[in-house]
Amino acid sequence: MSEASRVCSGYYSLNHSFVEPFQCPRRGEGATLIYCCGFADLKYCCSEPGSYFPYKHSYMWSLSIGALIGLGIAALVLLAFVISVCVLCYLFLYTKPQRLDTGLKLQHLEATSTQEANQFG
Repeated sequence: MSEASRVCSGYYSLNHSFVEPFQCPRRGEGATLIYCCGFADLKYCCSEPGSYFPYKHSYMWSLSIGALIGLGIAALVLLAFVISVCVLCYLFLYTKPQRLDTGLKLQHLEATSTQEANQFG
């Protein structure tokens, strides 16, 4: 293991105060926390190189619950939309209007030819 992975360089924290460089593990921390991990504004000692979550993922659960609620609501809205479209398509395709009265009296062609023959003959 290189010495560079054990030393956390100095950085400016979120409240703009400078944090001095330190070596991992710090006093009072476990001997397994030998790597320098974190972000540019928050560095800490950890047991796995490249770790970016110092808070045991607790904030990730709140993000996940919020995301699940949002996805659930979006799924319900999508389901309601699909059902509405299906019902409207059914109503459009399978309901026929009643016969419209055009006002014309339609007769069979044979009946009109015999009536014409009776009139002229």
